[in-house]
Amino acid sequence: MSARAGRVRTAGALVALTLILAACTNGKDAGEQPAPPASGSAAAWQPVWSDDFDGAAGSRLSAANWMYSRGTGYPGGARQWGTNEIETMTDDVANVHLDGAGHLAIVPLRTGPGAGRWTSARVETRRTDFAAPEGGAVRIEASLRMPDVSGPQAAGYWAAFWALGAPARPVAATNWPSIGEWDVMENVNGRDSVWHTLHCGVPVGGPCGEPTGISSGELPCPGCRSSFHTYAIEHDRGVTPEELRWYVDGRNTFTVRADRVDPAVWAAANHHGFFVILNVAIGGAFPAPFGGGPTPATKPGVPMLVDRVAVLTRRG
Repeated sequence: MSARAGRVRTAGALVALTLILAACTNGKDAGEQPAPPASGSAAAWQPVWSDDFDGAAGSRLSAANWMYSRGTGYPGGARQWGTNEIETMTDDVANVHLDGAGHLAIVPLRTGPGAGRWTSARVETRRTDFAAPEGGAVRIEASLRMPDVSGPQAAGYWAAFWALGAPARPVAATNWPSIGEWDVMENVNGRDSVWHTLHCGVPVGGPCGEPTGISSGELPCPGCRSSFHTYAIEHDRGVTPEELRWYVDGRNTFTVRADRVDPAVWAAANHHGFFVILNVAIGGAFPAPFGGGPTPATKPGVPMLVDRVAVLTRRG
Protein backbone atom coordinates (compact mmCIF):
# COMPACT_ATOMS: atom_id res chain seq x y z
CA MET A 1 0.00 0.00 0.00
CA SER A 2 1.69 3.24 -0.90
CA ALA A 3 2.03 6.38 -2.91
CA ARG A 4 3.32 4.05 -5.53
CA ALA A 5 3.61 6.15 -8.63
CA GLY A 6 1.46 4.83 -11.43
CA ARG A 7 0.83 1.56 -9.67
CA VAL A 8 -1.98 -0.65 -10.91
CA ARG A 9 -2.24 -3.42 -8.34
CA THR A 10 -3.03 -6.94 -9.46
CA ALA A 11 -3.69 -10.03 -7.44
CA GLY A 12 -0.40 -11.69 -8.34
CA ALA A 13 0.37 -15.39 -8.44
CA LEU A 14 -0.68 -17.41 -5.40
CA VAL A 15 2.14 -19.10 -3.55
CA ALA A 16 1.47 -22.78 -2.85
CA LEU A 17 1.36 -22.51 0.92
CA THR A 18 -1.11 -23.92 3.37
CA LEU A 19 -0.81 -22.09 6.66
CA ILE A 20 -3.14 -22.29 9.58
CA LEU A 21 -2.19 -19.37 11.79
CA ALA A 22 -2.84 -19.80 15.47
CA ALA A 23 -5.29 -17.29 16.88
CA CYS A 24 -3.95 -14.97 19.52
CA THR A 25 -5.37 -12.29 21.76
CA ASN A 26 -4.19 -8.76 22.32
CA GLY A 27 -1.31 -9.22 24.74
CA LYS A 28 -1.72 -5.83 26.37
CA ASP A 29 -5.41 -6.36 27.04
CA ALA A 30 -4.64 -9.77 28.52
CA GLY A 31 -1.95 -8.35 30.78
CA GLU A 32 0.83 -10.18 28.94
CA GLN A 33 3.97 -8.96 27.22
CA PRO A 34 4.33 -9.24 23.43
CA ALA A 35 6.09 -12.38 22.22
CA PRO A 36 9.81 -11.95 21.43
CA PRO A 37 10.95 -11.83 17.82
CA ALA A 38 10.90 -15.26 16.22
CA SER A 39 14.46 -15.33 14.89
CA GLY A 40 17.73 -14.92 16.67
CA SER A 41 18.28 -14.53 20.37
CA ALA A 42 15.56 -12.50 22.06
CA ALA A 43 18.25 -10.86 24.22
CA ALA A 44 20.14 -9.73 21.11
CA TRP A 45 17.33 -7.52 19.87
CA GLN A 46 17.49 -3.91 21.08
CA PRO A 47 14.42 -1.63 21.07
CA VAL A 48 14.81 1.39 18.81
CA TRP A 49 11.33 2.94 18.81
CA SER A 50 7.78 2.06 19.78
CA ASP A 51 4.30 3.43 20.39
CA ASP A 52 1.67 1.75 22.57
CA PHE A 53 -1.09 4.27 21.73
CA ASP A 54 -1.96 5.03 25.33
CA GLY A 55 -4.09 8.13 25.81
CA ALA A 56 -7.56 9.44 26.38
CA ALA A 57 -10.38 8.28 24.11
CA GLY A 58 -10.71 10.56 21.10
CA SER A 59 -7.24 12.09 21.44
CA ARG A 60 -4.74 12.59 18.63
CA LEU A 61 -1.56 10.70 17.96
CA SER A 62 1.76 11.79 19.42
CA ALA A 63 3.02 14.62 17.23
CA ALA A 64 6.57 13.62 18.15
CA ASN A 65 6.08 10.15 16.70
CA TRP A 66 3.61 10.52 13.84
CA MET A 67 2.56 12.71 10.96
CA TYR A 68 -0.72 12.66 9.05
CA SER A 69 -0.82 12.28 5.27
CA ARG A 70 -3.84 14.18 3.97
CA GLY A 71 -5.74 14.43 0.73
CA THR A 72 -5.56 12.05 -2.22
CA GLY A 73 -1.80 11.93 -2.70
CA TYR A 74 1.50 13.48 -1.73
CA PRO A 75 1.85 17.03 -3.10
CA GLY A 76 3.62 16.61 -6.43
CA GLY A 77 3.17 12.84 -6.37
CA ALA A 78 0.82 10.38 -8.01
CA ARG A 79 -2.92 10.99 -7.77
CA GLN A 80 -5.10 8.73 -5.64
CA TRP A 81 -1.90 7.65 -3.85
CA GLY A 82 -0.84 5.92 -7.07
CA THR A 83 -3.27 3.04 -6.51
CA ASN A 84 -6.64 4.42 -7.69
CA GLU A 85 -8.09 4.28 -4.19
CA ILE A 86 -11.02 6.67 -3.83
CA GLU A 87 -10.97 7.96 -0.24
CA THR A 88 -9.67 11.31 0.97
CA MET A 89 -7.23 10.97 3.87
CA THR A 90 -7.77 13.34 6.81
CA ASP A 91 -6.41 14.09 10.27
CA ASP A 92 -9.93 14.41 11.67
CA VAL A 93 -10.36 12.53 14.96
CA ALA A 94 -13.46 10.95 13.44
CA ASN A 95 -11.11 9.10 11.08
CA VAL A 96 -8.07 8.59 13.30
CA HIS A 97 -7.83 8.66 17.09
CA LEU A 98 -6.77 6.85 20.23
CA ASP A 99 -9.65 4.78 21.58
CA GLY A 100 -8.80 5.10 25.28
CA ALA A 101 -8.10 1.37 25.58
CA GLY A 102 -4.53 1.49 24.28
CA HIS A 103 -5.31 1.31 20.58
CA LEU A 104 -5.03 3.50 17.51
CA ALA A 105 -8.27 3.43 15.52
CA ILE A 106 -8.26 4.20 11.78
CA VAL A 107 -11.88 4.56 10.72
CA PRO A 108 -13.14 4.87 7.11
CA LEU A 109 -16.35 6.89 6.90
CA ARG A 110 -18.89 7.50 4.14
CA THR A 111 -21.08 10.47 3.31
CA GLY A 112 -23.73 10.80 0.62
CA PRO A 113 -26.02 8.28 -1.08
CA GLY A 114 -25.08 5.03 -2.80
CA ALA A 115 -21.41 4.11 -2.66
CA GLY A 116 -20.89 7.65 -1.41
CA ARG A 117 -17.79 9.67 -0.71
CA TRP A 118 -15.25 8.25 1.70
CA THR A 119 -12.74 9.63 4.15
CA SER A 120 -10.13 7.68 6.10
CA ALA A 121 -6.63 8.13 7.50
CA ARG A 122 -3.02 7.39 6.69
CA VAL A 123 -0.33 8.02 9.32
CA GLU A 124 3.44 7.81 8.98
CA THR A 125 6.30 7.80 11.47
CA ARG A 126 8.29 11.00 11.54
CA ARG A 127 11.46 8.96 11.77
CA THR A 128 12.76 7.59 8.49
CA ASP A 129 15.91 5.90 9.79
CA PHE A 130 14.66 2.43 10.66
CA ALA A 131 17.36 0.29 9.04
CA ALA A 132 19.40 -2.85 9.50
CA PRO A 133 22.95 -2.07 10.60
CA GLU A 134 25.58 -3.56 8.32
CA GLY A 135 25.98 -7.18 9.34
CA GLY A 136 22.91 -6.95 11.58
CA ALA A 137 19.12 -6.89 11.29
CA VAL A 138 16.08 -4.68 11.79
CA ARG A 139 12.61 -5.86 12.79
CA ILE A 140 9.44 -3.80 12.33
CA GLU A 141 6.33 -5.24 13.98
CA ALA A 142 2.78 -4.31 14.89
CA SER A 143 0.02 -5.92 16.89
CA LEU A 144 -3.24 -5.06 15.16
CA ARG A 145 -6.74 -6.19 14.32
CA MET A 146 -7.91 -5.94 10.73
CA PRO A 147 -11.27 -4.25 10.12
CA ASP A 148 -13.83 -6.76 11.39
CA VAL A 149 -16.14 -6.70 8.40
CA SER A 150 -16.77 -9.31 5.72
CA GLY A 151 -18.90 -10.21 2.71
CA PRO A 152 -20.71 -7.44 0.79
CA GLN A 153 -20.25 -5.09 3.77
CA ALA A 154 -16.47 -5.27 3.28
CA ALA A 155 -16.38 -4.36 -0.42
CA GLY A 156 -13.56 -1.89 -1.03
CA TYR A 157 -11.81 -2.11 2.37
CA TRP A 158 -8.01 -2.15 2.06
CA ALA A 159 -6.11 -2.15 5.34
CA ALA A 160 -2.32 -2.03 5.48
CA PHE A 161 0.75 -1.91 7.72
CA TRP A 162 3.88 -1.24 5.69
CA ALA A 163 7.16 0.66 5.34
CA LEU A 164 8.50 2.86 2.56
CA GLY A 165 12.14 3.67 1.80
CA ALA A 166 13.30 6.96 3.28
CA PRO A 167 14.37 8.43 -0.10
CA ALA A 168 10.66 8.53 -1.03
CA ARG A 169 9.76 11.26 1.43
CA PRO A 170 11.63 14.24 -0.06
CA VAL A 171 10.29 13.61 -3.57
CA ALA A 172 6.67 12.56 -2.96
CA ALA A 173 7.51 8.91 -3.73
CA THR A 174 8.08 9.72 -7.40
CA ASN A 175 11.12 7.39 -7.19
CA TRP A 176 8.92 4.39 -6.31
CA PRO A 177 9.57 1.46 -6.41
CA SER A 178 13.35 1.64 -6.75
CA ILE A 179 13.69 2.91 -3.17
CA GLY A 180 11.89 -0.10 -1.73
CA GLU A 181 8.57 -0.85 -0.10
CA TRP A 182 7.90 -3.55 2.50
CA ASP A 183 4.23 -4.49 2.73
CA VAL A 184 4.06 -6.25 6.08
CA MET A 185 0.29 -6.74 6.24
CA GLU A 186 -2.29 -6.06 3.55
CA ASN A 187 -5.90 -7.21 3.66
CA VAL A 188 -8.73 -6.47 1.24
CA ASN A 189 -12.49 -6.87 1.10
CA GLY A 190 -12.77 -8.56 4.47
CA ARG A 191 -11.06 -11.75 3.35
CA ASP A 192 -9.58 -14.06 5.98
CA SER A 193 -6.15 -13.61 4.50
CA VAL A 194 -2.99 -11.53 4.37
CA TRP A 195 -0.42 -10.53 1.73
CA HIS A 196 3.30 -9.73 2.14
CA THR A 197 5.21 -7.98 -0.64
CA LEU A 198 8.55 -6.43 -1.56
CA HIS A 199 8.41 -3.67 -4.19
CA CYS A 200 11.63 -2.72 -5.96
CA GLY A 201 13.17 -2.05 -9.36
CA VAL A 202 11.16 -0.16 -11.98
CA PRO A 203 7.43 0.76 -12.05
CA VAL A 204 6.47 -1.75 -14.75
CA GLY A 205 8.04 -5.17 -15.17
CA GLY A 206 11.72 -5.32 -14.34
CA PRO A 207 13.40 -7.66 -11.86
CA CYS A 208 10.66 -7.29 -9.25
CA GLY A 209 7.69 -7.86 -11.56
CA GLU A 210 6.03 -4.54 -10.85
CA PRO A 211 3.47 -3.33 -10.21
CA THR A 212 2.64 -6.60 -8.42
CA GLY A 213 6.07 -6.89 -6.82
CA ILE A 214 7.61 -9.97 -5.24
CA SER A 215 4.63 -11.22 -3.29
CA SER A 216 3.65 -14.07 -1.01
CA GLY A 217 0.32 -14.23 -2.75
CA GLU A 218 -2.79 -14.63 -0.62
CA LEU A 219 -2.10 -16.48 2.64
CA PRO A 220 -4.88 -17.71 4.94
CA CYS A 221 -5.21 -15.76 8.17
CA PRO A 222 -8.16 -17.15 10.14
CA GLY A 223 -9.25 -14.97 13.03
CA CYS A 224 -7.26 -11.95 11.88
CA ARG A 225 -10.39 -9.81 11.61
CA SER A 226 -11.79 -10.78 15.00
CA SER A 227 -8.66 -10.67 17.17
CA PHE A 228 -5.24 -9.06 17.43
CA HIS A 229 -2.27 -10.65 15.70
CA THR A 230 1.37 -9.64 15.40
CA TYR A 231 2.73 -8.95 11.92
CA ALA A 232 6.45 -8.37 11.40
CA ILE A 233 9.21 -8.06 8.86
CA GLU A 234 12.94 -8.54 9.40
CA HIS A 235 15.70 -7.36 7.10
CA ASP A 236 18.71 -9.51 7.97
CA ARG A 237 22.08 -8.35 6.68
CA GLY A 238 23.88 -10.89 8.86
CA VAL A 239 23.21 -13.85 6.56
CA THR A 240 24.41 -14.60 3.03
CA PRO A 241 22.51 -13.88 0.92
CA GLU A 242 20.64 -11.21 2.85
CA GLU A 243 17.00 -11.94 3.62
CA LEU A 244 13.68 -10.23 4.10
CA ARG A 245 11.50 -12.41 6.33
CA TRP A 246 7.82 -11.89 7.11
CA TYR A 247 6.08 -13.26 10.21
CA VAL A 248 2.56 -13.67 11.53
CA ASP A 249 2.40 -14.46 15.26
CA GLY A 250 6.04 -15.55 15.19
CA ARG A 251 5.59 -17.91 12.23
CA ASN A 252 7.83 -17.24 9.23
CA THR A 253 5.27 -16.96 6.43
CA PHE A 254 7.36 -15.59 3.54
CA THR A 255 11.04 -15.01 2.71
CA VAL A 256 12.79 -13.13 -0.11
CA ARG A 257 16.55 -13.51 -0.52
CA ALA A 258 18.88 -10.96 -2.02
CA ASP A 259 19.96 -13.27 -4.83
CA ARG A 260 16.42 -13.03 -6.22
CA VAL A 261 17.42 -9.75 -7.92
CA ASP A 262 20.53 -7.93 -9.09
CA PRO A 263 22.73 -6.70 -6.19
CA ALA A 264 22.30 -3.06 -7.21
CA VAL A 265 18.51 -3.40 -7.24
CA TRP A 266 18.55 -5.05 -3.80
CA ALA A 267 20.82 -2.39 -2.32
CA ALA A 268 18.77 0.48 -3.76
CA ALA A 269 15.61 -1.01 -2.27
CA ASN A 270 16.89 -2.04 1.15
CA HIS A 271 20.19 -0.46 2.20
CA HIS A 272 18.78 2.70 3.76
CA GLY A 273 16.25 3.83 6.33
CA PHE A 274 12.50 3.24 6.19
CA PHE A 275 9.44 4.91 7.68
CA VAL A 276 6.34 3.06 8.87
CA ILE A 277 2.83 3.66 7.50
CA LEU A 278 -0.59 2.57 8.77
CA ASN A 279 -3.73 3.21 6.73
CA VAL A 280 -7.12 2.00 5.61
CA ALA A 281 -7.90 2.80 1.97
CA ILE A 282 -11.21 2.37 0.18
CA GLY A 283 -11.31 0.95 -3.33
CA GLY A 284 -8.42 0.89 -5.72
CA ALA A 285 -6.54 -1.59 -7.83
CA PHE A 286 -5.91 -4.18 -5.13
CA PRO A 287 -9.55 -4.73 -4.04
CA ALA A 288 -10.62 -4.74 -7.71
CA PRO A 289 -9.84 -8.42 -8.42
CA PHE A 290 -11.53 -9.51 -5.19
CA GLY A 291 -15.02 -8.12 -5.69
CA GLY A 292 -14.22 -4.50 -6.45
CA GLY A 293 -14.64 -1.22 -4.64
CA PRO A 294 -17.34 0.08 -2.32
CA THR A 295 -21.04 -0.34 -3.06
CA PRO A 296 -24.14 0.89 -1.20
CA ALA A 297 -23.83 -2.30 0.88
CA THR A 298 -20.33 -1.43 2.15
CA LYS A 299 -20.46 -0.74 5.87
CA PRO A 300 -18.69 2.45 6.96
CA GLY A 301 -17.07 3.02 10.33
CA VAL A 302 -15.32 -0.32 10.87
CA PRO A 303 -11.83 0.47 12.19
CA MET A 304 -8.43 -1.10 11.94
CA LEU A 305 -7.21 -1.20 15.54
CA VAL A 306 -3.48 -1.03 16.26
CA ASP A 307 -2.27 -2.04 19.71
CA ARG A 308 1.45 -1.44 19.31
CA VAL A 309 4.13 -0.67 16.73
CA ALA A 310 7.78 -1.35 17.50
CA VAL A 311 11.17 -1.29 15.80
CA LEU A 312 14.14 -3.34 17.01
CA THR A 313 17.67 -3.88 15.72
CA ARG A 314 20.29 -6.54 16.23
CA ARG A 315 24.01 -6.07 15.72
CA GLY A 316 26.02 -8.63 13.85
